[in-house]
Amino acid sequence: MKIKIGKDRADQDLYRGMIRLHILHHASTQPVFGLWFIEELARHGYKLSPGTLYPLLHGLERRGYLRSTRERLGKTSRRVYRATALGRKVLVAARGKVSELFGELLEDE
Repeated sequence: MKIKIGKDRADQDLYRGMIRLHILHHASTQPVFGLWFIEELARHGYKLSPGTLYPLLHGLERRGYLRSTRERLGKTSRRVYRATALGRKVLVAARGKVSELFGELLEDE
């Protein structure tokens, strides 16, 4: 199932929370960049445009969960994101909460 995340979705905040956790997870294991996230999230059924993804990345950076640097690739450059110590700490706490929630959500199945 493809889930398009955009301004026309009433439940966009629900999915954005899950996407933020997904971003923190990957950024805590390796340096990542925007296009990679768009492709990775598409593998999980989320269809995001750069206009949706980049505000999420910038918001996580403003909160101190991510840090970005510019990396040069030949004549072009791209912004690469890594989780900060705070981002990794928040992710550890979120894992417990997500595990508990998913346990409840899947209890009746």
